[in-house]
Amino acid sequence: MNKIGKPKPEEYANFYRGYIELVGEKDVIEYLSNQSDSFSGYLEKIPKEKVDFAYDEGKWTVAQVLGHIIDVERVMSYRILRFSRQDKTPIPGFDQNTYVENSFFGARSIKSLSAELLGLRTANIELIKSLTEEQTKYTGQSNEVILSVRALVYILGGHLAHHWNILKERYKV
Repeated sequence: MNKIGKPKPEEYANFYRGYIELVGEKDVIEYLSNQSDSFSGYLEKIPKEKVDFAYDEGKWTVAQVLGHIIDVERVMSYRILRFSRQDKTPIPGFDQNTYVENSFFGARSIKSLSAELLGLRTANIELIKSLTEEQTKYTGQSNEVILSVRALVYILGGHLAHHWNILKERYKV
């Protein structure tokens, strides 16, 4: 298995620092795999009546949070693919609120959302494992920010961890 070193601060915007710190010094591929298994088990325990719950006015529902995690997993993996192939075409950012507003995550079951996330994560891990050490250091521009491939890999894990913490702390699920 390819060991991916932790990205240096110059490989990502400060905005992403919290996500990267959530992963810490762990082997990121092992972290992503274990996280996927643990999160999948966590999702199985969410009661159906909580799917449409939002902890405050104007906040996303549990289903929308899960959908957002899926959207970000997909967007970040696309960036990993593009940058690892040395595609230097700048990629625009995306508006997470517009994505959630134009989704129908609430019409789906937790089982369906979980299956989609697990499928994406499994595919992403295989992509990441296929990268050479050199490819993980390649950079690209997204949302007017320069990011390395390895920073994006860490962001995948940290983003899910961030929202998992929110689900436990604020949504109480």
